[in-house]
Amino acid sequence: MIKGSCLCGDIAFETAAEPQGASMCHCGQCRKQSGGIWSSAYVPEKDLTITGPVSWFASSESAKRGVCPRCGSFLFWKANDEDTISFSLGSIDGPTGLTLTKHIFVADKGDYYELADGVPQKD
Repeated sequence: MIKGSCLCGDIAFETAAEPQGASMCHCGQCRKQSGGIWSSAYVPEKDLTITGPVSWFASSESAKRGVCPRCGSFLFWKANDEDTISFSLGSIDGPTGLTLTKHIFVADKGDYYELADGVPQKD
């Protein structure tokens, strides 16, 4: 069981499903919202239990982002046409047991860091 929460504790989530696609996103939206790189993994939406007042923001025509309205923690990313939901790896309470599988949107990454960990990269 993986459990996570926002900074203030108003929102919590849990899943017994095995998370997939552990990645670090370097897109401009994730950088602006998180202050850097946003790391996440995904599970089927039906397998993620969320409690608390998530505020959903339509960040594009194809996806929305879930944040805590009190502390501002960026917790979830959901594509409108998919049945999966991504959750922040940084919000997991305790060890994740996951291994990073890819860096995504590296063409948009900041110019103030390099990627030298050998993990596959996708533009």
